Amino acid sequence: MALNPLALTQVLPFLPLAQGDIDYETERRGKPDLLRTVLAEPATTVMLTCDGRVAVPHGQGAMADYENASMRLAALPGAYVAKALERHSQAVAMFLGGYSGAKGVRHVVAVDITHVVAASGDGDCNDGDRGTVDGQLSGYGRPVAEQGDNVTGETGADVLQQAEQWFDWVDLRGFAPHANAREAGQATSAVALSVWHNRQRCCPACGAPVMAAMGGWAQRCTDEEHCGRLLFPRIEPAVITLVVDSADRLLVQHNAAWNNPTLYSVSAGFVEAGENLEHAVRREAKEETGITLGEVKYLGSQPWPYPASLMMAFKAHALGTDIRVDGSETVDAQWMTRDDYTAAIITGRVSAPGKATIARYMIEQWLGHELG
Repeated sequence: MALNPLALTQVLPFLPLAQGDIDYETERRGKPDLLRTVLAEPATTVMLTCDGRVAVPHGQGAMADYENASMRLAALPGAYVAKALERHSQAVAMFLGGYSGAKGVRHVVAVDITHVVAASGDGDCNDGDRGTVDGQLSGYGRPVAEQGDNVTGETGADVLQQAEQWFDWVDLRGFAPHANAREAGQATSAVALSVWHNRQRCCPACGAPVMAAMGGWAQRCTDEEHCGRLLFPRIEPAVITLVVDSADRLLVQHNAAWNNPTLYSVSAGFVEAGENLEHAVRREAKEETGITLGEVKYLGSQPWPYPASLMMAFKAHALGTDIRVDGSETVDAQWMTRDDYTAAIITGRVSAPGKATIARYMIEQWLGHELG
């Protein structure tokens, strides 16, 4: 009797965007002076986001392309940033929460400077010459806290205006695989919230401008007389499925939208309105490859803020092996044994999903070892 290929399936032990251990302290979000109070605490640190990217110390941006490298977030003292925030209503501050340690609770705030940079016309947090600054930021030279209340340089520009030049900027896919779990979690929350704030500038109910609320985890419609709604981020559920047949071969497929012609991954798609997750798993596989699925088992989940997805992973048993791709979304699909897949990776005929993706860890679990 053949072994059920799903019989020994276990949840994924590690996912790079789902490792954060911060206490959100949600009970504090409604307090009107939350951000002012937290930023005044000596132990509070601030991380920066811009256009979906996070700030890292100058020189670390290139490490995103390295196989084995460590990266960390650029960190600023809270009080230092608080003064600059008073000058920039376009910046969005987000209270991420706190960590308990031997010296008490250490809070973290994220500040998105996308529209500060846009207003200056100096750049877009993607490129440019990074200058050096006297008494720079943590990880550069002497701590900025030693500069007292001075938050402006010789040009009169403050830390939020100069940050685009002071730091390197990397996206979450490049940062998370090289960061520790704590900072990967901070970056994931900060990017997810900042992308939402930048995309939703007006109330979807009445069209009036919105302002950040609840410590950056919500928005409030500014038309308090007629609307005044409290708005929260919308999460888009998506399923991603590792499909195996009765011989435990893996189904890999290439999507027409992918720029890399050798990239092959697993079945994935958004959940329809009114649809449950298991139905979405079976529907997507059928639509993309013509494969009918039987048993489905849950593997894990992680946020994917591009722009607002929550990826829920499953492993499923194919009831048949006759592939019929749809030709529009999926242009090729193949069954592969472990030897087939390994050979395809070695020769370069197939490239694996990126290190921040849940798909990579699903494939590694099936393969039985990490991909190089």
